[in-house]
Amino acid sequence: MPTVQEFFEILQHITPEHLAEDWDNVGLLVGNPRQQVHRILVALDPTCSLIDEAARRRYDLILTHHPIIFRPLKALHTDTPIGRFLAEAIQNNIGVIACHTNFDSVPDGVSGYLARILGLRVVRPLVPSRSDCSENCGLGQVGEYAVPISAEDFVARIDQVLEPPWLLEAGPRPARVGRVAVCGGSCSDFAEVAKRQGVDAFLTAEVKHSVARWAEDAGLWVLDGGHFATENPAMDLLRDRLQQEAGRRGWVLTIDVARQQPPLRLAERGSQQGRA
Repeated sequence: MPTVQEFFEILQHITPEHLAEDWDNVGLLVGNPRQQVHRILVALDPTCSLIDEAARRRYDLILTHHPIIFRPLKALHTDTPIGRFLAEAIQNNIGVIACHTNFDSVPDGVSGYLARILGLRVVRPLVPSRSDCSENCGLGQVGEYAVPISAEDFVARIDQVLEPPWLLEAGPRPARVGRVAVCGGSCSDFAEVAKRQGVDAFLTAEVKHSVARWAEDAGLWVLDGGHFATENPAMDLLRDRLQQEAGRRGWVLTIDVARQQPPLRLAERGSQQGRA
Protein backbone atom coordinates (compact mmCIF):
# COMPACT_ATOMS: atom_id res chain seq x y z
CA MET A 1 0.00 0.00 0.00
CA PRO A 2 1.22 3.55 -0.71
CA THR A 3 1.88 6.08 2.00
CA VAL A 4 0.10 9.42 2.23
CA GLN A 5 3.23 11.05 0.80
CA GLU A 6 3.37 8.66 -2.16
CA PHE A 7 -0.31 9.28 -2.86
CA PHE A 8 0.28 13.02 -2.60
CA GLU A 9 3.00 12.71 -5.23
CA ILE A 10 0.54 11.37 -7.81
CA LEU A 11 -1.63 14.39 -7.07
CA GLN A 12 1.29 16.53 -8.21
CA HIS A 13 0.94 14.99 -11.69
CA ILE A 14 -2.80 15.72 -11.79
CA THR A 15 -3.01 19.03 -9.93
CA PRO A 16 0.47 20.54 -9.38
CA GLU A 17 0.57 22.44 -6.12
CA HIS A 18 2.49 25.37 -7.64
CA LEU A 19 -0.62 26.24 -9.69
CA ALA A 20 -2.55 27.19 -6.55
CA GLU A 21 -3.21 30.88 -5.98
CA ASP A 22 -0.98 32.67 -3.46
CA TRP A 23 -3.90 33.23 -1.06
CA ASP A 24 -4.91 29.57 -1.06
CA ASN A 25 -4.03 26.74 1.34
CA VAL A 26 -3.54 23.38 -0.36
CA GLY A 27 -1.67 20.14 0.24
CA LEU A 28 -1.55 17.86 3.27
CA LEU A 29 -3.30 19.80 6.05
CA VAL A 30 -3.73 16.99 8.60
CA GLY A 31 -1.92 13.70 9.09
CA ASN A 32 1.30 11.74 8.91
CA PRO A 33 2.99 11.60 5.48
CA ARG A 34 4.33 8.11 6.32
CA GLN A 35 0.91 6.62 7.12
CA GLN A 36 -0.24 3.88 4.74
CA VAL A 37 -3.36 4.50 2.65
CA HIS A 38 -6.01 1.92 1.78
CA ARG A 39 -9.26 3.88 1.47
CA ILE A 40 -9.73 7.45 0.19
CA LEU A 41 -12.82 9.63 0.28
CA VAL A 42 -13.10 12.53 -2.19
CA ALA A 43 -15.49 15.43 -1.56
CA LEU A 44 -16.10 19.06 -2.40
CA ASP A 45 -16.57 20.30 1.18
CA PRO A 46 -14.88 19.34 4.48
CA THR A 47 -18.01 19.04 6.62
CA CYS A 48 -18.70 17.39 9.97
CA SER A 49 -20.91 14.81 8.25
CA LEU A 50 -17.99 14.01 5.92
CA ILE A 51 -15.53 13.31 8.74
CA ASP A 52 -18.21 11.26 10.51
CA GLU A 53 -18.64 9.15 7.38
CA ALA A 54 -14.89 8.77 6.95
CA ALA A 55 -14.47 7.57 10.53
CA ARG A 56 -17.46 5.24 10.39
CA ARG A 57 -16.39 3.63 7.11
CA ARG A 58 -12.70 3.55 8.05
CA TYR A 59 -11.18 5.76 5.38
CA ASP A 60 -7.49 6.58 5.82
CA LEU A 61 -7.47 9.77 3.79
CA ILE A 62 -9.89 12.54 2.83
CA LEU A 63 -9.28 14.66 -0.27
CA THR A 64 -11.43 17.78 -0.45
CA HIS A 65 -11.57 20.62 -2.94
CA HIS A 66 -12.19 23.31 -0.33
CA PRO A 67 -9.56 23.38 2.45
CA ILE A 68 -10.62 22.75 6.05
CA ILE A 69 -7.88 25.17 7.19
CA PHE A 70 -8.13 28.30 5.06
CA ARG A 71 -7.03 31.08 7.41
CA PRO A 72 -4.45 30.72 10.21
CA LEU A 73 -5.92 29.20 13.37
CA LYS A 74 -5.18 31.07 16.59
CA ALA A 75 -6.99 28.46 18.68
CA LEU A 76 -8.54 25.03 18.19
CA HIS A 77 -11.87 24.70 19.95
CA THR A 78 -13.43 21.30 19.40
CA ASP A 79 -16.95 22.62 19.99
CA THR A 80 -16.74 24.47 16.64
CA PRO A 81 -17.28 22.79 13.24
CA ILE A 82 -13.65 23.23 12.14
CA GLY A 83 -12.30 22.16 15.53
CA ARG A 84 -14.54 19.10 15.62
CA PHE A 85 -13.50 18.09 12.10
CA LEU A 86 -9.80 18.40 12.88
CA ALA A 87 -10.07 16.62 16.23
CA GLU A 88 -11.99 13.70 14.73
CA ALA A 89 -9.50 13.42 11.87
CA ILE A 90 -6.59 13.23 14.30
CA GLN A 91 -8.35 10.84 16.68
CA ASN A 92 -9.12 8.44 13.81
CA ASN A 93 -5.76 8.78 12.01
CA ILE A 94 -7.41 10.20 8.91
CA GLY A 95 -5.20 12.35 6.69
CA VAL A 96 -6.73 15.42 5.05
CA ILE A 97 -5.52 16.89 1.76
CA ALA A 98 -6.91 19.99 0.04
CA CYS A 99 -6.77 20.34 -3.73
CA HIS A 100 -8.35 23.73 -4.41
CA THR A 101 -7.23 26.37 -6.92
CA ASN A 102 -4.59 24.01 -8.27
CA PHE A 103 -7.47 21.76 -9.41
CA ASP A 104 -9.26 24.85 -10.71
CA SER A 105 -6.24 25.84 -12.78
CA VAL A 106 -5.41 22.67 -14.69
CA PRO A 107 -7.03 22.45 -18.16
CA ASP A 108 -9.01 19.31 -17.28
CA GLY A 109 -9.97 20.56 -13.83
CA VAL A 110 -13.11 22.08 -12.35
CA SER A 111 -13.86 24.58 -15.13
CA GLY A 112 -12.48 22.44 -17.95
CA TYR A 113 -14.77 19.60 -16.91
CA LEU A 114 -17.69 22.01 -16.56
CA ALA A 115 -17.14 23.20 -20.12
CA ARG A 116 -16.84 19.63 -21.39
CA ILE A 117 -20.07 18.33 -19.86
CA LEU A 118 -21.86 21.36 -21.30
CA GLY A 119 -20.65 20.25 -24.74
CA LEU A 120 -18.17 23.08 -25.29
CA ARG A 121 -14.89 22.76 -27.13
CA VAL A 122 -12.36 24.40 -24.82
CA VAL A 123 -10.33 27.14 -26.47
CA ARG A 124 -8.25 28.72 -23.69
CA PRO A 125 -8.25 29.60 -19.99
CA LEU A 126 -10.32 32.63 -19.01
CA VAL A 127 -7.55 33.98 -16.74
CA PRO A 128 -4.18 32.38 -17.64
CA SER A 129 -2.05 31.14 -14.75
CA ARG A 130 0.98 33.17 -13.72
CA SER A 131 2.76 29.95 -12.72
CA ASP A 132 4.87 27.82 -15.03
CA CYS A 133 2.65 25.37 -16.88
CA SER A 134 3.33 23.38 -20.05
CA GLU A 135 -0.40 23.42 -20.89
CA ASN A 136 -3.03 26.16 -20.99
CA CYS A 137 -3.50 26.50 -17.25
CA GLY A 138 -5.57 29.14 -15.53
CA LEU A 139 -8.85 29.94 -13.81
CA GLY A 140 -12.02 29.43 -15.84
CA GLN A 141 -12.30 28.32 -19.44
CA VAL A 142 -13.53 29.85 -22.68
CA GLY A 143 -15.16 27.37 -25.01
CA GLU A 144 -17.20 27.27 -28.19
CA TYR A 145 -20.03 25.31 -29.74
CA ALA A 146 -19.34 24.08 -33.27
CA VAL A 147 -22.82 25.29 -34.12
CA PRO A 148 -24.29 28.06 -31.95
CA ILE A 149 -27.36 27.14 -29.93
CA SER A 150 -30.26 29.16 -28.58
CA ALA A 151 -30.17 30.69 -25.11
CA GLU A 152 -33.04 28.41 -24.13
CA ASP A 153 -31.07 25.34 -25.22
CA PHE A 154 -28.07 26.52 -23.21
CA VAL A 155 -30.22 26.86 -20.08
CA ALA A 156 -31.61 23.37 -20.72
CA ARG A 157 -28.08 21.95 -20.90
CA ILE A 158 -27.18 23.57 -17.59
CA ASP A 159 -30.29 22.13 -15.97
CA GLN A 160 -29.61 18.67 -17.39
CA VAL A 161 -25.94 18.24 -16.47
CA LEU A 162 -25.67 20.31 -13.27
CA GLU A 163 -29.18 19.98 -11.79
CA PRO A 164 -28.70 23.31 -9.95
CA PRO A 165 -31.17 24.14 -7.18
CA TRP A 166 -31.55 27.51 -8.89
CA LEU A 167 -30.32 29.34 -11.96
CA LEU A 168 -30.11 33.14 -11.82
CA GLU A 169 -29.41 35.39 -14.78
CA ALA A 170 -28.44 39.00 -15.35
CA GLY A 171 -28.00 41.00 -18.52
CA PRO A 172 -29.70 40.42 -21.86
CA ARG A 173 -30.14 36.96 -23.33
CA PRO A 174 -28.35 36.68 -26.68
CA ALA A 175 -30.15 35.39 -29.75
CA ARG A 176 -27.55 32.62 -30.12
CA VAL A 177 -24.84 31.18 -27.84
CA GLY A 178 -21.61 30.27 -29.59
CA ARG A 179 -18.73 31.30 -27.33
CA VAL A 180 -19.08 30.77 -23.57
CA ALA A 181 -16.93 31.47 -20.54
CA VAL A 182 -17.34 29.18 -17.53
CA CYS A 183 -15.74 29.37 -14.11
CA GLY A 184 -16.81 26.95 -11.41
CA GLY A 185 -17.32 28.58 -8.03
CA SER A 186 -17.24 32.26 -7.12
CA CYS A 187 -15.81 33.99 -10.18
CA SER A 188 -18.13 36.90 -10.95
CA ASP A 189 -15.16 39.28 -10.66
CA PHE A 190 -14.02 37.86 -14.01
CA ALA A 191 -17.15 39.09 -15.85
CA GLU A 192 -15.34 41.99 -17.52
CA VAL A 193 -12.53 39.63 -18.59
CA ALA A 194 -15.13 37.35 -20.16
CA LYS A 195 -16.77 40.29 -21.94
CA ARG A 196 -13.44 41.35 -23.46
CA GLN A 197 -13.03 37.86 -24.90
CA GLY A 198 -16.21 38.19 -26.89
CA VAL A 199 -18.33 35.57 -25.15
CA ASP A 200 -22.09 35.35 -25.52
CA ALA A 201 -22.59 34.01 -21.99
CA PHE A 202 -20.68 33.66 -18.74
CA LEU A 203 -21.61 30.85 -16.32
CA THR A 204 -20.28 31.02 -12.77
CA ALA A 205 -21.62 31.32 -9.19
CA GLU A 206 -22.15 33.81 -6.37
CA VAL A 207 -22.65 36.71 -8.77
CA LYS A 208 -22.35 40.01 -6.93
CA HIS A 209 -25.11 42.60 -7.11
CA SER A 210 -22.72 45.13 -8.64
CA VAL A 211 -21.67 42.63 -11.32
CA ALA A 212 -25.30 41.86 -12.16
CA ARG A 213 -25.99 45.60 -12.60
CA TRP A 214 -22.84 45.95 -14.70
CA ALA A 215 -23.99 43.05 -16.92
CA GLU A 216 -27.25 44.89 -17.66
CA ASP A 217 -25.40 47.94 -18.98
CA ALA A 218 -22.51 46.06 -20.59
CA GLY A 219 -24.80 43.70 -22.48
CA LEU A 220 -23.34 40.44 -21.18
CA TRP A 221 -25.53 37.48 -20.27
CA VAL A 222 -24.29 36.28 -16.87
CA LEU A 223 -25.66 33.12 -15.25
CA ASP A 224 -25.32 32.03 -11.62
CA GLY A 225 -25.70 28.27 -11.21
CA GLY A 226 -24.58 28.10 -7.58
CA HIS A 227 -21.17 27.34 -6.11
CA PHE A 228 -21.89 23.69 -5.34
CA ALA A 229 -23.53 22.82 -8.66
CA THR A 230 -20.75 24.34 -10.78
CA GLU A 231 -17.93 22.59 -8.89
CA ASN A 232 -19.20 19.29 -7.50
CA PRO A 233 -19.38 17.38 -10.83
CA ALA A 234 -15.57 17.57 -11.08
CA MET A 235 -15.20 15.41 -7.96
CA ASP A 236 -16.07 12.35 -10.05
CA LEU A 237 -13.44 13.40 -12.57
CA LEU A 238 -10.84 13.71 -9.81
CA ARG A 239 -11.71 10.25 -8.49
CA ASP A 240 -11.34 8.75 -11.97
CA ARG A 241 -7.97 10.40 -12.55
CA LEU A 242 -6.70 9.18 -9.18
CA GLN A 243 -7.81 5.62 -9.91
CA GLN A 244 -6.01 5.71 -13.26
CA GLU A 245 -2.77 6.92 -11.70
CA ALA A 246 -3.04 4.39 -8.87
CA GLY A 247 -3.63 1.60 -11.38
CA ARG A 248 -0.51 2.53 -13.34
CA ARG A 249 1.48 2.02 -10.14
CA GLY A 250 -0.17 -1.26 -9.27
CA TRP A 251 -1.86 0.16 -6.18
CA VAL A 252 -5.13 -1.45 -5.12
CA LEU A 253 -7.03 1.39 -3.46
CA THR A 254 -10.65 2.13 -2.69
CA ILE A 255 -11.40 5.68 -3.89
CA ASP A 256 -14.96 6.90 -3.37
CA VAL A 257 -16.76 10.21 -3.87
CA ALA A 258 -18.96 11.40 -1.01
CA ARG A 259 -22.50 12.20 -2.14
CA GLN A 260 -22.93 15.65 -0.68
CA GLN A 261 -25.92 17.93 -1.17
CA PRO A 262 -25.91 21.71 -1.82
CA PRO A 263 -25.80 23.62 1.47
CA LEU A 264 -28.14 26.28 0.06
CA ARG A 265 -31.65 25.54 -1.15
CA LEU A 266 -34.74 27.50 -2.11
CA ALA A 267 -36.78 28.35 0.96
CA GLU A 268 -40.25 26.92 1.19
CA ARG A 269 -42.73 29.78 1.19
CA GLY A 270 -46.33 29.57 2.30
CA SER A 271 -49.25 31.30 0.62
CA GLN A 272 -50.00 34.93 1.33
CA GLN A 273 -53.10 33.76 3.19
CA GLY A 274 -51.06 31.37 5.31
CA ARG A 275 -48.71 34.19 6.34
CA ALA A 276 -51.51 36.58 7.26
